[in-house]
Amino acid sequence: MKIERNYTKMIRIGGVPIGGYAPVSIQSMLNTRTADVSASLVQISCLERAGCELVRFTVSDLEDAQAIPAIKKGCTLPLIADIHFDHKLALKALQNGIDGLRINPGNIGCDAKVREVVQAARERSIPIRIGVNSGSLPADLLARYGVSAQAMVEAALRHVHILEKNSYYEIKVSVKASQLDLMLQSYRLLSQKIPYPLHLGVTEAGLEPAGTVKSALGIGSLLMEGIGDTIRVSLTAFPVREILVAREILKSLGLKKGLSIVACPTCGRTRIDLISLAREVEETLADLKDNDLTIAVMGCAVNGPGEAREADFGLAGGKKEGLLFARGEIVKKVPENELVRELNALVRESLKTNKQSTLK
Repeated sequence: MKIERNYTKMIRIGGVPIGGYAPVSIQSMLNTRTADVSASLVQISCLERAGCELVRFTVSDLEDAQAIPAIKKGCTLPLIADIHFDHKLALKALQNGIDGLRINPGNIGCDAKVREVVQAARERSIPIRIGVNSGSLPADLLARYGVSAQAMVEAALRHVHILEKNSYYEIKVSVKASQLDLMLQSYRLLSQKIPYPLHLGVTEAGLEPAGTVKSALGIGSLLMEGIGDTIRVSLTAFPVREILVAREILKSLGLKKGLSIVACPTCGRTRIDLISLAREVEETLADLKDNDLTIAVMGCAVNGPGEAREADFGLAGGKKEGLLFARGEIVKKVPENELVRELNALVRESLKTNKQSTLK
């Protein structure tokens, strides 16, 4: 699948390029108390191992803002401060080394306060994300348009114009909604109005699996149209789950390389515990997530290798035994209780051999 992405202005959050034709980046948000530095660093570490590239957290008071230097010292991911209404917290976050701001300039007070934040951001080249949600639209826009794409986009443009009026253009924008049709219409309309990178998300997507489905449909549809530069999957779950879903969305669209495990849905021919086997393979190879490999776990020893011939490696279960195969060719027959171990060894030995060959 070849996706022609819309070109947008490039900004940088820490060392991560956003927009232009840079890769779509994945972010999540901490659910720890920001001021609890130890807990926040533990969660950031978990997110980074899962493949997160940008981390956002709330800065709701001075204690949170004062924790930023310690959090930055303890991690390598770019950090984004989420701030509402209080321009002093934005200034403190900037002073303390934050890499990005999520703040709506129209909500932080008079023009002088906006100018103060913009000047502090300009001095440090810190991008500002404008975030509009369908649940908090201005009253006048609700009266004029109701909850609609027109209201969402006009609300976003108001904030954009405030920054542009202050000659600031390091901007990223989101227009999130929990209703798929509203979310899709809003981003499509906004993408025609501004040159800035867009952060995609279905807000309050909910629990798994419903939240996963909604996010995949909303985010995936826009990405297929070339719209979107960063994404967040907003699940009512431990944040690492958001990263796993986001990675799968990008891999499915060919926008990110990485380990992909395909497995058949099982049928009456299956004579092996395929579901447990597939989970075990996934867990065993989890540390290879950044390798561009496809692993197939098939339930039928008769058809498995042929049906998964495009996979790099795989196994096909039979009664108390199974076949290992590589690129559609059978390698050997293995007892059921040794299938995962043998597959793991086959994959890792191949990677090792390829690496050594590349170094020569």
